[in-house]
Amino acid sequence: MRSLDTSPDFSGLWIPLVTPFTDSADGAVDHPALAQLVKRLCGTGIAGFVACGSTGEAAALDADEQQAVLATVLQAAQGLPVVMGLSGYHLPKMLASVQAFSRQPIAALLVAAPCYIRPSQAGLLRWFTDLVDASQVPLIVYDIPYRTGATLELATLLQLARHPRIRAVKDCGGDAAKTAALIASGALQVLAGEDAQIFSTLAQGGAGAIAASAHGHTTRFVQVVQAIARGDLVQARALWQPLLPWIAVQFAEPNPGPIKGWLAAQGQMQPELRAPMTAASQALVERLLALDKHLPPLA
Repeated sequence: MRSLDTSPDFSGLWIPLVTPFTDSADGAVDHPALAQLVKRLCGTGIAGFVACGSTGEAAALDADEQQAVLATVLQAAQGLPVVMGLSGYHLPKMLASVQAFSRQPIAALLVAAPCYIRPSQAGLLRWFTDLVDASQVPLIVYDIPYRTGATLELATLLQLARHPRIRAVKDCGGDAAKTAALIASGALQVLAGEDAQIFSTLAQGGAGAIAASAHGHTTRFVQVVQAIARGDLVQARALWQPLLPWIAVQFAEPNPGPIKGWLAAQGQMQPELRAPMTAASQALVERLLALDKHLPPLA
């Protein structure tokens, strides 16, 4: 059994990877395009990758496809750490998935509350504790109530932080006061999960971000994170403010349609998504391409 690292570091900028699909009738995963995307991002200064998160359309992938996606990412990641996303609401199936994936050479599992069920705080504690107890790798709590319908209260997160393998939270909770209190507690590494909140989260002492929009202009995003880390808020603001329109347009239509459309315009993949998700409108992609031209050059 793998020895457990009780103090992993999840700081920095992580890319929650899209999953490219072919434009063939079966819409298969485009593994060559995925591998090339990962290789391109490796040289940008990012901390690592998240495979099969919500940006990766994991809900539209079957178990074999998820395993194959992870294998492709691990092979292409050139030693950068990879986090595997898992979601569901059937505890025995989730436990089996945790046990299987945690035997892979991954840095952590990113796990959300069970969707649809809306358990109590005691139920959420039991959910995450059961899953992390079954894992050989650390667990990052994915706090995203607008997808799951379950809100993790501050007290619940602090109690989960007592577990030696729960060391970080992807914060999409939408509660600025809870975010600030969690950062101030020092109990967990707080990773901004809402792209527009990267600057504010990091400026308060957050550890990093998991940001879908950072598939594009990745080096600029990395430089924002690095400038804040060294306390240079003037430089960080100068880098950050031109990114705000880009981020806003990225989420003007459902993620990951816009970023896939932009990547397709760069010739990196097809813009395909799996139903019921739909591709971004051409008008939105053209807005993103126009914004590219207005970003000031990096020093």
